[in-house]
Amino acid sequence: MNTREFNWSLIPSFLAAMEQGSLMGAARATGVSQPTLGRHIAELEQQLQMVLFERTGRGLQPTSQAITLAEAASAMQVGAASVSRLASGAGQAIKGKVRLTASQPVACFLLPPILVQMRQALPDVVVELVVSNSISNLLMREADIALRMVRPEQGSLVAKQIGQVRLRACASLDYLQRMGTPQHANDLMHHDLIAGNRTAEIEAGFEALGLSAHNLRYGLCTDDLNAQWAGVKAGLGVGFVGEYLALNEPGIASVLPSLALPALPVWLTVHRELRTSMLIRSVYDFLSEHVAQGLIDKGKG
Repeated sequence: MNTREFNWSLIPSFLAAMEQGSLMGAARATGVSQPTLGRHIAELEQQLQMVLFERTGRGLQPTSQAITLAEAASAMQVGAASVSRLASGAGQAIKGKVRLTASQPVACFLLPPILVQMRQALPDVVVELVVSNSISNLLMREADIALRMVRPEQGSLVAKQIGQVRLRACASLDYLQRMGTPQHANDLMHHDLIAGNRTAEIEAGFEALGLSAHNLRYGLCTDDLNAQWAGVKAGLGVGFVGEYLALNEPGIASVLPSLALPALPVWLTVHRELRTSMLIRSVYDFLSEHVAQGLIDKGKG
């Protein structure tokens, strides 16, 4: 294939389909119609002479060739965006305030070292951090960018999954010395648990394991995620927290490592029209890269 004849404008449609997993999702994210996106992908497959997606009832399943191509295409898109920002900025500094909203543990434990790096990379940007577990911040224009564990469905918002948080069962060493270390899932029936005020979700998890949830014991119930983590560290019971909290925390041990716990997706969300702001886009791109890397680093233990 002659690279001079290659249609590079097809790449954004391809990457959107990769990120969203369906033409419908890609259409919502880009504002391009589904038929147009379908034509773009078909044309790209024809130019490359390879199949990029398997069409299934559940959406688009990328082939191994598509995954390899996506890595190079993403790097190309980042480079193109940098050139575009330099050209449109014409020497203007990226300066101003950006309101960022995130859940309590993310804001208090995951973000601070990342914001240190961003302060060095974007010294004229001031972050106003809104600590909240509600997606309404973004919808009500109380924030510009959101980090959430739930993907918003509103068409006015654009969401990109940048990683995932794996959950771990953990407890303080003092608690385990006092109450013993659970060796099997059913051992948790005899331990104090730390959960939210609405315990239906954790009880459903026990039912899925074939365990009765009627006699579960709770050492603390609170919807305040930082209070849950404080309860774990204080020795109130066994909690289920993100591994970026549990790993490398002195006095805390993971228990039941083979217990299958769900991974929570991390979504970076912004208003559709704000993507054209150089300031917002710079912060968005920085968080996209560094939060994802921060989760990987924390997950290494």
